Amino acid sequence: MSDLIAKAPIDRRLAEIVTPVIEDMGFEVVRIRLMGGKTHTLQIMAERPDGGIEVDECAEISNAVSAALDVEDPITEAYTLEVSSPGIDRPLTRIKDFEMFEGYEAKLETAELIDGRRRFKGVLAGVEGNEVLINVEGEGGEAVTIGLDFEWLSDAKLVLTDDLIRAMLKARKDAGTLDEQKFDEVETKAGSEED
Repeated sequence: MSDLIAKAPIDRRLAEIVTPVIEDMGFEVVRIRLMGGKTHTLQIMAERPDGGIEVDECAEISNAVSAALDVEDPITEAYTLEVSSPGIDRPLTRIKDFEMFEGYEAKLETAELIDGRRRFKGVLAGVEGNEVLINVEGEGGEAVTIGLDFEWLSDAKLVLTDDLIRAMLKARKDAGTLDEQKFDEVETKAGSEED
């Protein structure tokens, strides 16, 4: 399992328990994180293999995962379970994510320094074997394609851009999961400083 899906040892243990449950329901795990705070939060991001997930599906996963966690009881302290979609500016945790979102802007981070840097921001340019390709701005301002081994990545996520939002809305509309009739007309007016 990729560190991008489950990084810490407790996350990996939790992934071992919940991944089979979620996969048996026909979904894929995108990321699992147990986050601290006054009350711990177990955050599970999941989606259908072709992308997307609905609120009622998150509730079904939550119920099934809760039952599995009650049996195994891997978390000793009180916690809140949060099952959600990966969102629009989603984490990229699987090699297929980098193929699916080719052409969109992303921020990638590596565990080790690569050519003197750890952070790379640019446009995803697909995958070659186990390498994630990203077009970054070179010294002269021209685009340079860099290949980063998938195993080197410690963090990766899409950047929220207008193009990405448009593409996600179009995909939902095309899939029939976005009903524009449910939304009010949005009126915009030119405002002034005195408002």
